[in-house]
Amino acid sequence: MVSSLRKFAPRREHKERGQISSRKKLGFLEKHKDYVLRARDYNEKQRQLKRLRERASTRNPDEFYFNMERSQMQDGVHVEDRKQALPADIQKLMDTQDVTYVKMQRDINKKKIEKLQQELHIIEDDDSVRHTVFVDDKQMVKQFDAAKHFGTTEEFVERRHNRPREETLEAVEIARPSENHLKRAVKVRETRLVELRDRLVRADQLQRAESEMLLRRALKEKGRKKKVGKDRLGLAVYKWKAERKK
Repeated sequence: MVSSLRKFAPRREHKERGQISSRKKLGFLEKHKDYVLRARDYNEKQRQLKRLRERASTRNPDEFYFNMERSQMQDGVHVEDRKQALPADIQKLMDTQDVTYVKMQRDINKKKIEKLQQELHIIEDDDSVRHTVFVDDKQMVKQFDAAKHFGTTEEFVERRHNRPREETLEAVEIARPSENHLKRAVKVRETRLVELRDRLVRADQLQRAESEMLLRRALKEKGRKKKVGKDRLGLAVYKWKAERKK
């Protein structure tokens, strides 16, 4: 009973001294907890080196793979063709995250792109959205007045959306914004456009990273496959033979 209570009895805390002022030129004085972390890291590296030495000693000298002929080394490090062809941002994303995280980020980024496009009134495929007006002869083409035809003013004739008519403008009193408000609005719009551009680039990177991660996972699995072409980055595109699942 006494021995069990001894664990709960208050004990004196032994504190380690810091580096004295006369020895500060020698740097930080290592504490016991710092030594423990350093020793664990050292021992783990030694165990890993031991495993690698054992694996190298038991390796078959006649072992051969066709990938040995196609592989390259730069500064003593193996270089993968598929990895080198991808941008640095995609490589970092693939090395640090998994497919689930990439999918989640792609969905979040897609929603933010749609929200920005709605705020900026950007319609996809603007070239396909046209308003064609037919006239009888070439003389009417020369005399055609778009503002008069659409019943609006010169300020709103270039709009493809929310184009008010003259009757509406006369019936409703529109407050004219000041010059400071206009400058502020232009600055906010430019900021939104820059954000939209960056998010479109990120969407393409996330899509590329997700496709590459799924392809690499599929290449490790069993199944007959063949190369059917190359993508826009020059990387091989594979097609798997359909197999009946039991």
